[in-house]
Amino acid sequence: MKLFRKGPFLAAVALTTLVALYFAFVAQRAVWFLQSTSVTGKALGAALIVLPLIGVWYLANEWRLGATVQAMANRLDAQDRLPLHDGARTASGRLTDEAAQAVYEVAARGVEEAPNDWAAWFHLGFAYDAAGERALARTSLRHAADLY
Repeated sequence: MKLFRKGPFLAAVALTTLVALYFAFVAQRAVWFLQSTSVTGKALGAALIVLPLIGVWYLANEWRLGATVQAMANRLDAQDRLPLHDGARTASGRLTDEAAQAVYEVAARGVEEAPNDWAAWFHLGFAYDAAGERALARTSLRHAADLY
């Protein structure tokens, strides 16, 4: 089973392209300010050049995380260990609060039993996602990627 989905990937590529164009525009303005004769212009140019650099660093880290999460998912899929969340669902298809809590408790127990296991943290990340806790899901997946 291949987990890669084309639609979200193309959306990420399109958004990254737009952001990269924006960074290029800001960097161009920064160079323009740096070439000015005033101290204020040079200071503004120096400040502006930092923003695209931070943005490129952030984008590179996000793409690296995405590739690592995909590699982890492919590995778990090959081992038939992907997190499958069974339980009662709402009309929209999301797990009910009670079912999401049960999924979380199982995943949290897995992390308690094996705190250095990347797969346990991967499962916890998807349990948080099922519970609607996106920030905690990303934190758990980042930790899983670090352990991977």
